[in-house]
Amino acid sequence: MLSKKTKYGIKALTYLARQTDRKPVQTPNIAESENISLKFLESILLILRKAGFLGSKKGKGGGYYLLREPKDISMIDVIRVLEGPIAMLPCVSLNYYEKCSDCPDESLCSVNRLMIQVRDSTLRVLGENTLADIAGKF
Repeated sequence: MLSKKTKYGIKALTYLARQTDRKPVQTPNIAESENISLKFLESILLILRKAGFLGSKKGKGGGYYLLREPKDISMIDVIRVLEGPIAMLPCVSLNYYEKCSDCPDESLCSVNRLMIQVRDSTLRVLGENTLADIAGKF
């Protein structure tokens, strides 16, 4: 299940991607428009800024803005920054692999085989979508 942090992060990025003037947007404007708690949104935007998706400007006319074009922001990258591993189980994760303690042989594990398919399908969908795609900006 997608966390609220990730859901709200995607909504905030989408809001910024839809701004035609590319000027900094104040956090309260995003929070109100997307119905997100201001304090929670501030923590999410900080994560996205540290990850290199957003820039920020202080003072009058300040706020957050996208550092890259929406077409250059992959949903895989956003999800990994906000959510962590894409895979539902560590034994099928490409970046965070861990062997399951209850499974003597992964090659014979039906759950492992199923979760590999889920992982691969998820990676395909996320890899095919950019911020521009979900913001409706082609």
